[in-house]
Amino acid sequence: MNSLAIKKYLLSKPESIEDYPFDDHTPVFKVQGKMFALLSQYQGRLLLNVKCDPHHAIELRDVFSDVIPAYHMNKRHWNSLIVEGDLPMEEIQRQIDHSYTLVVKGLKKSIREGLEVRHGALALYRGSSI
Repeated sequence: MNSLAIKKYLLSKPESIEDYPFDDHTPVFKVQGKMFALLSQYQGRLLLNVKCDPHHAIELRDVFSDVIPAYHMNKRHWNSLIVEGDLPMEEIQRQIDHSYTLVVKGLKKSIREGLEVRHGALALYRGSSI
C-alpha cells in the first residue's frame, strides 16, 4: 500500500482532514481537530502512526514485526506501521479504523453525537472492535 492509497483511505473517514502542523512534508490526519494518524518518513521507510488501545498496541507489536512503538509519539497509545513492509493492506486499514474510532469516541459528547447524526454510527465505527 503506497502513501497515496493510504491518504485516500484516511480521507475517506467521515470529516477527516489533512493538515501540516509540523512541517510541509508530514501530513497529519484529523477529525474535529483531533489527530488520528500521521504519515512520515524515517530512515528511508514510510511510517503510519495510528492511535491504539494500549493493550491491543502491545499485542499487535507481538504479532506483526512491521508494527512498532510509534516514532516521536506516546508509545503507550500510538503504534507506527511500516507501510512498505509485509503488513497486509487490510490490516493497515483495520488499524486506521481502530485509531479513528478511538479518537471519535474520545470527542466531547455533543461533537460525537453531531458526527453520528451527520454520518451514522456505522460510518464512524466501521470495522471497530471497541
